[in-house]
Amino acid sequence: MSGAKRSLPTLQSPVTRRRLRVALLGTRGVPASYSGFETCVEEVGARLATRGHQVTVYCRIPHIDYPGREYRGLRLVKLPTIRQKHLDTITHSFLSCVHALGRRYDVVLFFNVGNAALVWIPRLVGQRVVFNVDGLDWKRQKWGRLARWYIRASERWATRLAHRVITDSRQVQEYYRTRYGADSRYIAYGADLNSRPPGSLLARYGLTPRRYLLFVGRLVPENCAHHLVTAFAGLTTDMKCVVVGAAPYAEAYINSLRTSADPRVIFTGYLFGEGYRELGSNAYCFVETSEVGGTHPALVEAMGFGTCVVVNDTPENLETIADAGFSYDGQVGAPSLRAVLERLIKDPAVVEEYAGRGRARVRTHYSWDSVTDAYEQLLLEVTGAEA
Repeated sequence: MSGAKRSLPTLQSPVTRRRLRVALLGTRGVPASYSGFETCVEEVGARLATRGHQVTVYCRIPHIDYPGREYRGLRLVKLPTIRQKHLDTITHSFLSCVHALGRRYDVVLFFNVGNAALVWIPRLVGQRVVFNVDGLDWKRQKWGRLARWYIRASERWATRLAHRVITDSRQVQEYYRTRYGADSRYIAYGADLNSRPPGSLLARYGLTPRRYLLFVGRLVPENCAHHLVTAFAGLTTDMKCVVVGAAPYAEAYINSLRTSADPRVIFTGYLFGEGYRELGSNAYCFVETSEVGGTHPALVEAMGFGTCVVVNDTPENLETIADAGFSYDGQVGAPSLRAVLERLIKDPAVVEEYAGRGRARVRTHYSWDSVTDAYEQLLLEVTGAEA
């Protein structure tokens, strides 16, 4: 944050704000190496720690193999889990809640609505609970009937058992208000504005800056990477298409993508850190094809990198980009996306214009510093720690 901001009596002021003991749980932990939730935990948690709060992140073994007990000012607690699709998250979250009972946390910040059944545990010892529910996870195709029932029930439990609920999309906020009569706090996902120059990662994959299209996300059916793979096969261009991501328990879908892909399509698997930022900063266009979810972290990050974005026209995606990107008809799928990409490939000037628009939108609405301000404000409110 700028020096001018630091001189003002803001949330960081030790004169007017006491320091909190905060636990972050429900994700795989940090360093972030899986999804937007983990990145949010790392970025917000590290900034809260810088502001003087004592922040503990519960990490899931074996998904997190970082050897240290501290990372970016965050205290790490590492606990095991059961590696099975339906038990992986809830098992680790349960162990985390039990461990947290003996610690003097002021507030426990949960992520992932499927953990809502556990909210009563920290409340046993008077810990305040804030819950980030994310998007509408029950829409994902990987879940069977029983799992979908459980997730829908978890939405209701979250609104009734947590002291506060966070939604990162106005569309999801309205869903909770309409379906459950619950007022949630809207706090956006964040991104930084630090684009990276071309480097070793582009060289490794034989990529030229601004000569490839990019998808980033979990390779599951509802994220619709097949829209891009199919659309790209029909494009006449010397550009390449880069697909970043993977997914546990989705081998059949991933194999179908690889089998049907044009030879110009490159699959990298998961990428995080500087390599991911380098790839995102130098793409010609970023394509967000998902048909479910709230605010997609990779989309906001691409806008922050200064990359033109194209999205599936879900209300949540359109909310995120506003007038700073392009959309295609997700019901039509690949043919609609192909038409948009053909136009953009022929018009670099408009791509450059919208890249600037996206970057400006992130600067105004999605900076990690302003997101952390909002989280800190809510945590102080819920604990009664405001001056």
